[in-house]
Amino acid sequence: MYEGPVQDLITELGRLPGVGPKSAQRLAFHLLSAEPEDARRLARAILEAKERVRFCRRCFNVSEREECRICRDARRDAHVLCVVEEPRDLQAIEKTAEFRGRYHVLGGAISPIDGVGPERLHIRELLARLDAEDITEVVLATNPNIEGEATASFLARQLKAIGVPVSRIASGLPVGGDLEYADEVTLGRAFAGRRTL
Repeated sequence: MYEGPVQDLITELGRLPGVGPKSAQRLAFHLLSAEPEDARRLARAILEAKERVRFCRRCFNVSEREECRICRDARRDAHVLCVVEEPRDLQAIEKTAEFRGRYHVLGGAISPIDGVGPERLHIRELLARLDAEDITEVVLATNPNIEGEATASFLARQLKAIGVPVSRIASGLPVGGDLEYADEVTLGRAFAGRRTL
């Protein structure tokens, strides 16, 4: 244990996701040895983000305005929604430049072990958007893990029951990967999602 402000800094950094005690300590000492202006710039960036950034009222993406740039973009296909867990997932899809519709950010995934049920996600808002925006297809792009699959299955049942066409992004082998290192589930999905050339 360190004294006063040093320990406080280590403790606060350790509360960040993915930062363990040793990483928090390394980050704290890096910040302590940095130029004062570098530390001030980091502090300003954190405070400015907390003050100026909000969630889009329509899709729950991060935005400085009431609606994010994607929801405001009239060139996007307003009738196709891609459902993702978090804003960072939306950004990953945007980098591909393959999807030209709009998004809906759930704010997480169903995870009973963590106490996250459907009521804690933006599912009600998703269902409200279907009629209001005349949605013709919903693409489920939740993560291919237990929580993401459970969320996709839950949403697929809900959406099919009200007659909205639902699709799921394909999963399988990564580009540049070797077959010998793929697990059975990934390889099985790659075969199930194969397409004719």
